[in-house]
Amino acid sequence: MRRFEKKTVLITGASRGIGKGLALRFAREGANVVVAANEDPVHEVAEEINRSGGRAVSAICDVTKKAEVEKLFERILRDFGTLDVSIQNAGVITIAKIEDLTEQEWDKIMAVNTKGVFLCCQAAAVRMKQQKFGRIINTASGQARQGFIYTPHYAASKFGVVGITQSLAKELAPFNITVNAFCPGIIDTDMWAYNDSAWGKLLGNYQPGELMQEWVNNIPLKRVGKAEDVAGLVTFLASDDAAYITGQTINVDGGLFMS
Repeated sequence: MRRFEKKTVLITGASRGIGKGLALRFAREGANVVVAANEDPVHEVAEEINRSGGRAVSAICDVTKKAEVEKLFERILRDFGTLDVSIQNAGVITIAKIEDLTEQEWDKIMAVNTKGVFLCCQAAAVRMKQQKFGRIINTASGQARQGFIYTPHYAASKFGVVGITQSLAKELAPFNITVNAFCPGIIDTDMWAYNDSAWGKLLGNYQPGELMQEWVNNIPLKRVGKAEDVAGLVTFLASDDAAYITGQTINVDGGLFMS
């Protein structure tokens, strides 16, 4: 199935994990894929897509800097003419007790996870309004449903993503632009490897992998999610089948949170 033939899709935070998984899926479905991140491995993702017969370009971009975001979006229009789907996926996390959580950590998390989403949504909206079509999709988190221990800054940043999503969905609806978000649960990525280690040290004497396994045991579907599980939802939200869905935040977590 090639639902995105002649469509252009941007994915930030696409050097690995969920972002890379999204890029590979959209490429398989025929999209022109623009992968962006703040690290060089994003170029390898584009190369992998091109080797497999897809079409992709890569860009280094710090989503917390408006000038870099604008440069990225201008390049997309220059290279492809339109931007049909913009997926704001860049994100970071740190884990610490409240007395150890620094102002610098707070600022970084909020800058990447919330300001970065806003800046990319803003750039996408300006261009999509002109073409009177678009799909804006934002990565939130299970912590946009329920904040977890030792991560007040991360929880705040992801609750903010949901707020941005709902507000823009109302503003952009007259332009045939939908705005939705998704909340990944425990997904097999580099970030979760860090989470297992950092939370494991603070929550008890856990050995590597033990904490995540304990949490997975509480998931109704009893397994860790994969990037492809997330990609199934996101490609649906980007497709014509989701044309009447906007302002929603959807969990993809095996039933961990039911809301």
